[in-house]
Amino acid sequence: MEHIYQYSWIILFVTFPVPMLIGAGLLLFPVATKKLRRMWAFPSIFLLSIVMIFSIDLSIQQINSRFIYQYIWSWTINNDFSLEFGHLIDPLTSILVVLITTVGIMVLFYSDNYMSHDQGYLRFFAYMSFFNTSMLGLVNSSNFIQIYIFWELVGMCSYLLIGFWFTRPIASNACQKAFVTNRVGDFGLLLGILGFYWITGSFEFRDLFKIFNNLVYNNHVNFLFVTLCAFLLFSGAIAKSAQFPLHVWLPDAMEGPTPISALIHAATMVAAGIFLVARLFPLFVVIPYIMNLIALIGIITVFLGATLALAQKDIKRSLAYSTMSQLGYMMLALGMGSYRVALFHLITHAYSKALLFLGSGSIIHSMEAIVGYSPDKSQNKVLMGGLTKHIPITKTAFLLGTLSLCGIPPFACFWSKDEILNDSWLYSPIFAIIACFTAGLTAFYMFRVYLLTFEGHLNVHFQNYKNSSFYSISLWGKEESKMLNQNFRLLPFNNERASFFWKNTYKIDGNVRNMTWPFITIKNFNTKRVFSYPHESDNTMVFPMLVLVLFTLFIGAVGIPFNQFNQVNQEGMKLDILSKLLTPSLNLLHQNQNDSVDWYEFVTNAIFSVSIAFGGIFIASSLYKPVYSSLQNLNFFNSFAKKGPKRILWDKIINVIYNWSYNRGYIDAFYAISFIGGIRKLAELIHFFDKRIIDGILNGVGVTSFFVGEGIKSVGSGRISSYLLLYLFCTKIIFLCFLFHWIFVREF
Repeated sequence: MEHIYQYSWIILFVTFPVPMLIGAGLLLFPVATKKLRRMWAFPSIFLLSIVMIFSIDLSIQQINSRFIYQYIWSWTINNDFSLEFGHLIDPLTSILVVLITTVGIMVLFYSDNYMSHDQGYLRFFAYMSFFNTSMLGLVNSSNFIQIYIFWELVGMCSYLLIGFWFTRPIASNACQKAFVTNRVGDFGLLLGILGFYWITGSFEFRDLFKIFNNLVYNNHVNFLFVTLCAFLLFSGAIAKSAQFPLHVWLPDAMEGPTPISALIHAATMVAAGIFLVARLFPLFVVIPYIMNLIALIGIITVFLGATLALAQKDIKRSLAYSTMSQLGYMMLALGMGSYRVALFHLITHAYSKALLFLGSGSIIHSMEAIVGYSPDKSQNKVLMGGLTKHIPITKTAFLLGTLSLCGIPPFACFWSKDEILNDSWLYSPIFAIIACFTAGLTAFYMFRVYLLTFEGHLNVHFQNYKNSSFYSISLWGKEESKMLNQNFRLLPFNNERASFFWKNTYKIDGNVRNMTWPFITIKNFNTKRVFSYPHESDNTMVFPMLVLVLFTLFIGAVGIPFNQFNQVNQEGMKLDILSKLLTPSLNLLHQNQNDSVDWYEFVTNAIFSVSIAFGGIFIASSLYKPVYSSLQNLNFFNSFAKKGPKRILWDKIINVIYNWSYNRGYIDAFYAISFIGGIRKLAELIHFFDKRIIDGILNGVGVTSFFVGEGIKSVGSGRISSYLLLYLFCTKIIFLCFLFHWIFVREF
C-alpha cells in the first residue's frame, strides 16, 4: 500500500508540462503550433486523466485504511530556521483531488468544442492546465508556505482566465476587480500565517496544530492576539470563496468563457476557501469566537446570495449568485462544527453547479446563432424562452441540475443540504429559519432561470419588443400595461429586426466565433432574409453534461446519513463512504457517533425541506409559467391592469425587492463611493499637495534663489560707480533712519 503513497508526488507535476510545451511551441514554432492547435486538448485531458485514476486509487486506499501520508523535504538555511516542502495525503486531500480532476476533465473535454472557433484556443488550454496544476498543488500542500504559494498561483490563473477576452473593457475591468478584491484577503492570509508562525514557530500543519493545542491547554497564549490571527487567516477564505463582504468579484467574473465559470467559479477555485477552513479546522475549533464568526459570515452570505439572484437577467450571473449562496451553506456548516456535512455539500454542489454552468454554455452557444457574439444578448434570459424544442438534451440536463440544487430527492444536493438544515436547528433556531427560508428562495430563483430559458416562446423574435404589452409586463411587474395588445405577433414577418436590436446589429457571419454549423431556417418569400433558430450543441459538449448528470444523480450516495440502511461496524462507526473516509473527524453537533437519525425523524425533516423547495418552485411557476402562449389568456393579462390599494402596496414591495436584487444590494455602489471614490479623492488630495505645496516650496526656493543671485550679480559687477551708488544709497537710508529716530525722540 505504501508504494502507492510514495508516488503521490506525481499529482503535482503530471499536468505541468502542458502549459510549458504550449508556451515553448508558440515561442519557437508559432506557425506549426497554431496549425496543430486542436491536438493540445488531448495531452491536457490525458495527463489529467492519469492524475484522476491515481487519485481515485488513493481515495480507495484512504477508505480502507484511513492512512495519512506526509513526505517532507527540508532545506536548512541555518540552525534556527529551515524551509520544509512536501505533500500531504489525507482524506481531505483525496476528496479535493478527485473532485478537481473529474470536473476538470469534463470541462476540458467540453472546452475543446466550445473554444474551437476562438483565436485564443491555445492560450485557453495553457491557462486551464496551469490552473489545474496550481489547484492540485494547493490541496496537496503540507505547510503554510506551500499553501500561500499555490494560493497566489491560483489567483493569478483566475485573473488570466477571467480577463481571457481582455480586449473587451468589461472583461478587463472584471479581472482587475477580482484581482484587487482577492488581494485584500490574501494580505490578511499572509499576516495570519506570520502571526501563527510567531506563536508556534512552525509552518507545518500537523506540528503547528500540536504546538498550538498544547499552548492553549496550558493557557500560554493571548486569546485576543490568537483570535485576530485566526480572523486574518479566515479573511483569505472569505475573499477566495466569495463570502460577504468580499463577494463582489464573483458575479463580474462571469465575463470569462463559460467553461472557466464551470471549473473555477463552481467546483474548484471558490472551493479553495472552504478547503482552507477545513484544513485549519483543528486550529479554529479551539477558538470559539472564530467558529461563531464563520457561521455568521456563512449565514449572511447564504441569504445575501439568494436575494441578489432573484432579479438577475444574465443567466451566468444568476448561477454565480447561486454559487455564492451555496458556498455560504458550506461555510455555515463549518462554523457550526459539521465538518463532514460541509465537505459533503462541497462535493454534491460542485457536480450539480458544473452541470448547470456547462448547460448555460450550451444555451449561450445556441443563442449566438441568432444574436451573434454578444454576451449582453446571448446570456440575457429575457431574450430566451421556448428552447425546449430546440435543445432538448441541454434542457433535460439543466432541469436535473436545477432540481438537485433546489434540494429535490433523490438528487445529490438534497442529501447534503438537508443535513445542513437539520444541523442548523441544533446550532441556532434563528440561523435555521434563515437557512430554510433561503432554501425556498433557491428553488424560486433556480426555477425562474429554468422557466424563462426553456418555457414559452423564443422572445428574441418578438417584433416591436419595447412597444408590445408582453414586454411591458416585466419580470417583476415594474412596467405593467393597462391593456393587452391583441395584435401582437410571436415572430416578425417583415425585413426589420426586432426593435430591441436596432441600434447595434451583430452579424452572425462576422462574429468572433465564425460559426459554420447549419441553421434551421424559415425563409421569407418577400425577402432574402433568413431566420435562424437555436440548435443542440455538438456531441463533445453534450457528453460531459451527460456524465455530470450521472454524478448529480448518484454522488449523493457517498454520504447518505441514516444508519438503518447501513450496517455498523464493531467500533460503532457509520459505513457510508464519506463517513468512513473522514473517520475519525470532529463534529461539535454530533459528538456521539452512535447517535443516528431514525427513519421517522429523517422522513419528517426531509418532508419539511422538500416542502419548502416545492413552495419556491410553485411560486416561480405561478409567476413565470408562460401563460401568454395562447391568446385565450387575455383576461389574465388584463387583470394586471386592475389597480387597488393592496395591488399598489404589493407593487411597491416588489419594486423594492427588485431594485435591491438588480442593483446587487447596493453593495457595489457603496464600495464604489466609499472605497474607490475615497481612494481617488485621497489621490487627488495627495496630487494637489504634491503639486501645489511641495512643488510650490521647491519652485519658490528656486525662484527666490534666482532673484537673489541676479541681485548679487548686479551689485557685484566690479564697477566702482556701482559701488559708490550702493554706498550712497545705504548711507542715505541710514541717515533717514537716524533722522526719523531723532525727530520721534524730540517729540515725545
